[in-house]
Amino acid sequence: MSATSNSIAKPCVSRISVSLQEHLLTQLDQMVAQRGFESRSQAIAEMIVQQLAEHKQQLGEDIMTGTITLVYDHTVPGLQKHLTDLQHRYIDEVISSLHVHLMHGHTMQVILVQGPATRLQGITDKMVTCRGVMTGKLHLTPAIIPPLHPLPNTDPETAAGQLHEENDERAPVES
Repeated sequence: MSATSNSIAKPCVSRISVSLQEHLLTQLDQMVAQRGFESRSQAIAEMIVQQLAEHKQQLGEDIMTGTITLVYDHTVPGLQKHLTDLQHRYIDEVISSLHVHLMHGHTMQVILVQGPATRLQGITDKMVTCRGVMTGKLHLTPAIIPPLHPLPNTDPETAAGQLHEENDERAPVES
């Protein structure tokens, strides 16, 4: 094996030149220092990634992964059930949900989603416009979540047999 076959391939990097007004360069340098970027290039690359994700979100049909963050008044009758029902209605897009109880009867809920950007925006709009939701925002990234596991066989007898075989394989071996 050669020395290069064990190393991780680095992405090809292209060098570009950017012209900025002096005040923008000063603000960029301040941000680089405050946020701890290694270089201006790293900071600018991160900004470009964010802008490209936003652009893809606006285009609409690309599959994207993201979060819907809601803050709502959990004392509003029926609101929690309605939000849960919406998540069940969009079960193909809703991956997971976490909620945190805040002060003064408020709850923050973060919902992990994946799907076409326009559909995710539609789901967000349905949630944000519910009575009792104070604020909500969709944040997307162009990355996608890999499949967690293959879909099970839908034939109940075959699926039960597969489950039995899997359990046999996992059972401790007695000596």
